[in-house]
Amino acid sequence: MSLRINATAPNFQAQTTQGQIDFHEWIGDSWAILFSHPKDFTPVCTTELGYMAGLKPEFDRRNTKVIGLSVDPVDNHARWAADIEETQGHAVNFPMIGDTELKVATAYDMLPEGAGTTSEGRTAADNATVRAVFVIGPDKKIKAMLTYPMTTGRNFDEVLRLLDSCQLTARHTLATPVNWRPGDDVIIPPAVSNEVAAQKYPAGWKTLKPYLRVVAQPRD
Repeated sequence: MSLRINATAPNFQAQTTQGQIDFHEWIGDSWAILFSHPKDFTPVCTTELGYMAGLKPEFDRRNTKVIGLSVDPVDNHARWAADIEETQGHAVNFPMIGDTELKVATAYDMLPEGAGTTSEGRTAADNATVRAVFVIGPDKKIKAMLTYPMTTGRNFDEVLRLLDSCQLTARHTLATPVNWRPGDDVIIPPAVSNEVAAQKYPAGWKTLKPYLRVVAQPRD
């Protein structure tokens, strides 16, 4: 199944390093970040998991749960976690899914249907496309997707910025411009008329072009 933004995130049941979960139940009323790895004990992923563990309090503040995935068994994840803490200085503090039958990787379109039903005998190169990040809302809809090659470490500061934008634009009818950071000016979408905008933003806005209106970020 090919996934798109605003599609329902596929639900699944899986064993994790923190026990069995039903994904949608686990998300509950929170936001969620699902990020995946092609295999345990891979160098780039080791650095990513450690950094995400250090950044997790920031996601917690945003009512966002973090969950990782690797196609290897949960027991392997536990051994890998020791390496991550030793080399990166942060213990993994979120669940890691064991996807040994490749069900989650296939459901999320990270592997083709013909990839098989077992992780045994597969190398990281075989699973190279299992390098995705999904931002999922409390409504269980996919809000954003990112995919990286195995040779490029993901920028989780950017994932946090992306989450901030997704959450802000879910609360307000607006858009965030290039390189936006929380507190920066935002954009009034063309679908919002000047009359409606005047009600929402009585202090006014700057019109650069009829379709490009910039306003101070609203306070929640």
